[in-house]
Amino acid sequence: MGPLEEILFEDNHLLVVNKKCGELVQGDQTGDQPLVERLKAYLVKRYNKPGAAFLGVVHRLDRPTSGVVVFAKTSKALSRLNAQFAQGQTQKTYWALVNQLPDKKETGELHHWLIRNPKQNKSYAHPDKKSNSKEARLRYRTLKKLDRYFCLEIDLLTGRHHQIRAQLAACRSWIKGDLKYGAKRSNPDAGISLHARKLQLEHPVKKEQMTFVAPPPRGDVWPLD
Repeated sequence: MGPLEEILFEDNHLLVVNKKCGELVQGDQTGDQPLVERLKAYLVKRYNKPGAAFLGVVHRLDRPTSGVVVFAKTSKALSRLNAQFAQGQTQKTYWALVNQLPDKKETGELHHWLIRNPKQNKSYAHPDKKSNSKEARLRYRTLKKLDRYFCLEIDLLTGRHHQIRAQLAACRSWIKGDLKYGAKRSNPDAGISLHARKLQLEHPVKKEQMTFVAPPPRGDVWPLD
């Protein structure tokens, strides 16, 4: 079994892939095979490993989104990467196709307070702090105006549940295909047009700064690289 086409980078410590829309990063109650298990099977076959392969989940993307996901191939890499993500030492950049600009501005910073509803698996963004709310901040700029959509580039300043989806929805700037947060129509692949475009982090062993960039999914109206 050769290298998978979605692999962006691999060494002895890291496995970085471009996740497809609709793919689970980690298992849930649906019982569908998650990406981490598929990649473990790849490692076993690729390197003729006896028994199971270790692959640690460092972070997740929502099932309907696509883009860069990093996995750890050793427990040492996993603990060091977990610390980086927990301490906000990584930089995540997303692309989103939206129906209109937030507050009709081409660039800006959104600041809300998010309340998560676990039963609905949804977060709600509020302009003011409320009990049990968490601060959410992001910065965006308009990359391109398309026929019916705007492509935004978004830098996350905090990491919250459904943060980008909830904050944009609060500005009536709905992500293409995101029915849960206000879009009028679904995408043909049942995904949403939110793509984890770039991830910057420090290599857990070599201590070098690394940047991973994922091409957007084919078949949507993303600007070409």
